[in-house]
Amino acid sequence: MKGILGTKLGMTQVFDPETGRMSAVTVIQAGPCPVIQVKTVDTDGYDAVQLAFEPVAERKLSKPEKGHLAKAGAGPHRHLVELRGETGLTVGETVTVESFEPGEEIKVSGVSIGKGFQGTIKRHGFTRGPVSHGSHNVRKPGSIGASATPSRVFKGMRMSGRMGGVRVTQPGLVVHEIDVERNLLLVRGSVPGPASGLVEIREA
Repeated sequence: MKGILGTKLGMTQVFDPETGRMSAVTVIQAGPCPVIQVKTVDTDGYDAVQLAFEPVAERKLSKPEKGHLAKAGAGPHRHLVELRGETGLTVGETVTVESFEPGEEIKVSGVSIGKGFQGTIKRHGFTRGPVSHGSHNVRKPGSIGASATPSRVFKGMRMSGRMGGVRVTQPGLVVHEIDVERNLLLVRGSVPGPASGLVEIREA
């Protein structure tokens, strides 16, 4: 299992020099991510690797966090994320964008953009009611249950509420290009989350 952490910078478009075909890509500032801890089935009950990302000032971390990072020989970092699966990495190594290749299939996880409180049309894709003949049901959800039986509203009914701000994994993405000097990963397609949001890139 290959994986790396990064920051979503935004979207742009690139053109193929031979065919002139345009591709929409998401630019991700990925790595370098030092390996902080390697977990195994024998010691921890499962296989995983802990990666650190985004160096910060030492004052921004607690004493236990600084000690945990120093044990692996790494400086203070803002994010510490665990990726499950066997990796073959060892503590002290650094994961960079070089571990991925153009054309490789990946999946990207991140926290989606929060939309706040939204109605059923935006949140669940409901159809609006008629607008003519004095109808007042233009963007209302409609009936949410029967009256006498069961005399209540079932749990899980699709209604208005907070939308977005949840963890989303987008599969089926492809690495378009890699810029090793600037630690950039160009991914064909859109990636969850806002610009400057933390994302996890793993092999599909």
